[in-house]
Amino acid sequence: MPKRWPELGGPSFLDFDEARVQARAFLPRALFDYIDRGTEGEVALRALHDGFSRRRVVPRVLRPVSAPDPATTLMGRRHDLPFVVAPTALAGMVRYDGEVAMARAARDIGVPFCVSTQSSTAIEAIAAGAPGADLWFQLYVWRDREQTWKLLDRVAAQGVSVLLLTVDTPASPKKVHNIRNGFGVPLRPSGRLALDLALHPRWTIGVMGRYRAQSGLPSYAHYPGGKAVTQAISDPRFALDMVLDAAFLAELRRRWPGRLILKGVMDPRDVQMAFDAGCDAVVVSTHGGRNHDGAANPLEMLPAIRQAVGPGRTLLADSGVRRGSDAAKLLAAGADGVLLGRAPLYGLAAAGDAGVRHMLTLLADELRGFMAFSGAPDLRALAGLDWLG
Repeated sequence: MPKRWPELGGPSFLDFDEARVQARAFLPRALFDYIDRGTEGEVALRALHDGFSRRRVVPRVLRPVSAPDPATTLMGRRHDLPFVVAPTALAGMVRYDGEVAMARAARDIGVPFCVSTQSSTAIEAIAAGAPGADLWFQLYVWRDREQTWKLLDRVAAQGVSVLLLTVDTPASPKKVHNIRNGFGVPLRPSGRLALDLALHPRWTIGVMGRYRAQSGLPSYAHYPGGKAVTQAISDPRFALDMVLDAAFLAELRRRWPGRLILKGVMDPRDVQMAFDAGCDAVVVSTHGGRNHDGAANPLEMLPAIRQAVGPGRTLLADSGVRRGSDAAKLLAAGADGVLLGRAPLYGLAAAGDAGVRHMLTLLADELRGFMAFSGAPDLRALAGLDWLG
């Protein structure tokens, strides 16, 4: 199996852990912690990692697997890899024009890139900067419904045909590290934050300095007026509507012409409700351990969800994936595809768009290696193996 060694002058990390170390050195601590850490006591984040560690496979032998095939089918469309780059807020603060860089990298590797409502680059600019990319869009609902529908019109006008509605954020999670580090929107100037920026000059000059010189400070680009990160979003029309219900889902299904995915679903009854309401897929997710500190793990819930909905429904999953083996375990448990959040962000921080490509390639190679060692020629065979833990 080919090894993806770093090319001279290219990304130097060899796995998630090394990319994380390089991202930590490059990013201000406040921004790194925002990406890296969880909520409250971070129990959910540790549980995600512990769950992957405990889950073990019983390999089969004398099954020649010379070229494991990680292809999958998502909502009726074949994909060579089972990965999707997950939506993440303000990824453009990790590197200058970061969302465009991530979209290009995802396009080059052949996986979808999901744009966040709270991205720092507008969907129009991302589509123009990464022609040919398979763009999805993640929706946070504004209290002003008409403004929400106008946003979706903009998204559809760019040829986006897949919409993710995030439903697992009914309140603002408690993140003590963000408060201590001074990270939030708006960014609040402080001596601690000033020192943090001074200790990370490559980021301060290469990212924020470049924004300031060329286009102004980063902002939530989809919000009318493009509020900079130093300004509060004071217009109540654009406050997030955190209390969504089945009636809103039905209305969204009527209005959105493309495929609709519900993101952040954990209970088989809610998954079945989503499909009954006309959704094309769901993402079984705990938001990377960033929201509900006492929630169950997707790895624990996927088998019951798959059994409840049957083999013909598209199930995606995410949260805590650091290795190709982690993705393999979600796929074996019932997922058809895996969303990647922190991993591409660390690749982006470490080496820009080349770092994202390298990270996706490493994870794909790790997945193929896990399949080969386990005796699984394709993803379907993973589910047929014996699993412990």
